[in-house]
Amino acid sequence: MSPTSRTLVVLAHPDLAESRVNAALAAVGAVPETVTVHDLHALYRDQPIDVDAEQSLLRSHDRVVLQFPIHWFAVPALLKQWLDEVWTIGFAYGPGGEALHGKTLQVVVSTGMKAEEYVLGGRAFRPLEDLLSPLEATAAFTGMRYATPLVLHGTRWTTETDLNAHVQRYQHLLTDQGVSAA
Repeated sequence: MSPTSRTLVVLAHPDLAESRVNAALAAVGAVPETVTVHDLHALYRDQPIDVDAEQSLLRSHDRVVLQFPIHWFAVPALLKQWLDEVWTIGFAYGPGGEALHGKTLQVVVSTGMKAEEYVLGGRAFRPLEDLLSPLEATAAFTGMRYATPLVLHGTRWTTETDLNAHVQRYQHLLTDQGVSAA
């Protein structure tokens, strides 16, 4: 990515005030001047999504980071609603729908379970890659590059040292030094 690339962090945590991990990551995201942190729950918890404003925001950024905790083996409900309402035909796909084409989709996710539980037949029943595959397919369908997800497993057991190391990885990613395509 070029030094003038702009990154939109779409933060989707239902209770950020109670989140040690996502709150720390969101704070880092707000630091680089080329990064916009966009908290869906702060904006749309109790009101309709402003589709025109959201589409305008997406158009003005080169990379879209979806930052969220895994909720019941999927994205949080408001993030799914945002995708459904904002990434529409004529905007994200279909005739005239090339607004996201050529941009990068980056997933930054946290899980409550440990990494070793995300295996076929494990406690999570599936590998995390399987759970994130709808986002990878969405990126491909809309002409976006899908970057390798940044994952923090087992947030309940994450020490301050581990969290600080993860925050540094995220900061590195946001400053374009750590971008990698899947």
